[in-house]
Amino acid sequence: MSPLKLPATLQHDQADACLALWASQLAQSTAALPPEVALDASELAEFDSSALAVLLGLRRLLVHKGSTLRVEGMTPRLRELASLYGVMDLLQTV
Repeated sequence: MSPLKLPATLQHDQADACLALWASQLAQSTAALPPEVALDASELAEFDSSALAVLLGLRRLLVHKGSTLRVEGMTPRLRELASLYGVMDLLQTV
């Protein structure tokens, strides 16, 4: 499985496609997932709350497959939004 990265822009109209791409990659992967999958969020600049929905959806998919999600490079704005929505504890961050 290729390393996961959030795009620079992730808003409502891109959210479903982004999560669907990762779901497809996970479904097609024949290798066992590592216990923890890292996602680079450092390039995310334009986003709305849909970005959180994508992160939580990916987390749900990984947990179902016995893995966890670690979000790396969260911007202060993304951290603030996750805290505001009360989901920061669900996202392991670095």
